[in-house]
Amino acid sequence: MAAQAIDLHEELAEAKVGKFHWRLGAIMGLLTLFDGYDTFNPAYVIHYVAKPWGLQAGQAGLLISSGLVGFLIGAAIHGIIADRFGRRGTLLGGLWITSIFTLLTATSADSFLSFCILRILTGIGLGVLLPLATTYINELAPRRVANTFALWGVALGWALGGTLAGVAGVFATPVFGWTSLYWIGSLSFLLLPFMHLMLPESPKFLALQGRVDEIRDMLTKLRPERANAYKSAEIAVGESEKPVNSVATLLQTKYRRTTLAIWASAFLSLFCIFGLSGWIPTVMMQRGETFAASFGFGALMQIMSFVGGLVLGHLVDRSGYSRGLIATWWAFGGLAVLSLVAMNDHLVNITSVAAAGFFIIGAQFVLNNFTAASYETGVRATAVGMELGVARVGAILGPFVAGALQQYYQSPTPMFLSIGISAIAAGAIILLAKRPAAVASNSLEATAGLRKVAQPAS
Repeated sequence: MAAQAIDLHEELAEAKVGKFHWRLGAIMGLLTLFDGYDTFNPAYVIHYVAKPWGLQAGQAGLLISSGLVGFLIGAAIHGIIADRFGRRGTLLGGLWITSIFTLLTATSADSFLSFCILRILTGIGLGVLLPLATTYINELAPRRVANTFALWGVALGWALGGTLAGVAGVFATPVFGWTSLYWIGSLSFLLLPFMHLMLPESPKFLALQGRVDEIRDMLTKLRPERANAYKSAEIAVGESEKPVNSVATLLQTKYRRTTLAIWASAFLSLFCIFGLSGWIPTVMMQRGETFAASFGFGALMQIMSFVGGLVLGHLVDRSGYSRGLIATWWAFGGLAVLSLVAMNDHLVNITSVAAAGFFIIGAQFVLNNFTAASYETGVRATAVGMELGVARVGAILGPFVAGALQQYYQSPTPMFLSIGISAIAAGAIILLAKRPAAVASNSLEATAGLRKVAQPAS
């Protein structure tokens, strides 16, 4: 009698959220905490090094952007490596690179040039953490709570990391200097032993490799109530899930429109996020805010970004209409930034910055999940990596352009105008993307043809 065939994708999508999910979410949250922390702490370095290193506003923008250059490299190449050799080893490698060069920044960065070089090298590791954590979460999250679970597992850690950078900027840097930011960041070394012991391989990658025993073990942990069924069943995945490992695949006819819309909107989104967050402490001091309050604005943005992402993710999970809601979030965020052009008041500053974090960064969190849901497993890590890689070009330009505009016009007004308009444009562009098949039919992969990867002995 033939053994029952089990669709791996459906087993993962229909699982209840259990201990395995919570543990994975905690691991990804800790990873992205260090990512968010390291990504945003250069904004708090500017205040201390601009005069000693003789930096103009444009150079200070490069100081922020240097780490993002490395991120671009890491995000662009890691997906190809992860799709071919596995998520686990790639993610561990990224954490090792991040930890080593964060520590070297604390001990050896004593000039503009050395700081930028070390930030580029750190960024290569950071370019692995966020996109690959997003891929992990999306391959394991139950379908009915996919966005909400991803936000709790990835966005919360990233937002807490950015918040921690603000807190460290306010309390640690006045006492211990700016290098204290990187001594704190090097605590990521403590996470490495736990990652080596506890981080599983992606089950969908295991299926692509035909590693059936590991799949059965993981499914048993995810759904212990079906342990007996997994002992003898065939494991099947979509025929379309063969690994492709080619960026060119993202520009094939079935993906092209969605890919270009995602890339353009992500570019503009991160242009806004990093242009604003990189300069908020400095600009707010120029607008009359105190040192502590100005540094606190960065933390406020990160706190509100998670709340905004969580609300948006919940609405997307309930309605399934992700594009329109993401567009709405970016439009409101753009209007919040534009309000800073017209008014300079303490309450307006707080409200507008909080709204910018809530709407603009919150929408970016959900865009990452939208991207992951738009592609099959074989190309998903490449797709997410390329989305964030292209977006990082915008992130690199954001602080630099913001600094150059301030240097040329001697005012933050042109910066606010460029960021506000860019956020609204991002919202308009994402509407051009096709609705993910995973949303339209509950599962992109569930409707694909099945191929057997294991035939148990009769």
